[in-house]
Amino acid sequence: MTAEASGARDPVKVGVIGCGRIGIVHLGAINKAPGVVPVIVSNPTISKAEDAAKKYGVAKFTSDAMEVITDPEVDAVWICSPSQFHADQIKACAANGKHVFCEKPIATDLAETVEAINACNEAGVKLMIGLQRRFDPNFLRVRRAIEEKEVGDTIIVKTCSRDPAPPPYEYVKGGGGIFNDMAVHDLDMTRFLVGDDPIEILAVGSCHIDKSIEDLPGSEAFDTASCIVRYPNGVNAMVDVCRQSSYGYDQRAEVLGTKGMIATDNVYPNTAKIYKNDYTGNADMPFDFFLSRYFEAYVTETEAFCKSLVEDTPVPCTGIDGLVALVMSLAADKSAAENRWVKFNKSAAENRWVKFSEIIDQVYCSSPTECTLLAESDLFPAGFKPTGDLITDANDLILPDVDKQKEAGTFFDRFKKLVGSA
Repeated sequence: MTAEASGARDPVKVGVIGCGRIGIVHLGAINKAPGVVPVIVSNPTISKAEDAAKKYGVAKFTSDAMEVITDPEVDAVWICSPSQFHADQIKACAANGKHVFCEKPIATDLAETVEAINACNEAGVKLMIGLQRRFDPNFLRVRRAIEEKEVGDTIIVKTCSRDPAPPPYEYVKGGGGIFNDMAVHDLDMTRFLVGDDPIEILAVGSCHIDKSIEDLPGSEAFDTASCIVRYPNGVNAMVDVCRQSSYGYDQRAEVLGTKGMIATDNVYPNTAKIYKNDYTGNADMPFDFFLSRYFEAYVTETEAFCKSLVEDTPVPCTGIDGLVALVMSLAADKSAAENRWVKFNKSAAENRWVKFSEIIDQVYCSSPTECTLLAESDLFPAGFKPTGDLITDANDLILPDVDKQKEAGTFFDRFKKLVGSA
């Protein structure tokens, strides 16, 4: 689909998979975006799909996500389904030539993440990942201050995420741990603000709030965690997360530079303040739910993808961004488990950082869309690790996306050389 083919005379037609809370937010934004028309929605509980279709004037609704993906009218699909369905739905969209917006995460493991991204890139369709904090006006203002050197050169970046109340035991169990289901947003935000990839990560975790989770494995037993991320040029980032904050949803960022500091406050329902002899401050607590706190960001990211589709421009949050966010969270998890820095090795021959090698080298790909985690592979004996053609750089693991292909041409031959061919 070209920009000429998707202009005002030919609106981009989209489908939405999932009519839960997130899906409805995206659908409402799609309905208002110029040049984009929702034509079909789906939800396993068909009454929810029907209600959404009626509310937003969508002609078709279904309980089957594949009917959205295979609909001949649909140019692009919003995937707002549960995480375990994301990878297969992304691959199905690619196979059917549909552009994709997918809520984080792309997949529930690293190998599937690589496969899903490469499926889109191989098919030549756009893939945008929903890392909504990148579109929050508060964090965007901090990013602009860094880019425009308003506070000089960056020295330290700090972020915090503290939830109003801990999730139930059933949510934490099997959720991948606090780094993967919570800190991943903050780790991605540090990379977004710094504007570079990390060098190494150190992470620790503990349990203070919900003692019932202490019997869970790994970082699932943590309700509190901290990370230090080292970036090039001596920049350090510090992240702290906690599953409970007695004073509401705490989401802030701070950047110290050589000429000053910029920091964000929490977002409140109103600006009213109370002045009394025993209290001075905001009349109400900060927003206590992520949809309230980030509603504007969700709308903005949807509008950004719509604009990319209509104007055929690069997406602002790519599959690589989603992959790196996952790799950073896995690196933090590994650091906490092994009580050490997880380093990203430097290649002396090329004088460059081999990005995320300690995590990436857990993946073996026989082709761009056929990958496996070595620990789960039947191809190699226990303890064996392929050498030589093993990919250790995130940039080498992923085919270029559709927009980069327009500039650089095909990358398939280079990929085959890296992974080896039969």
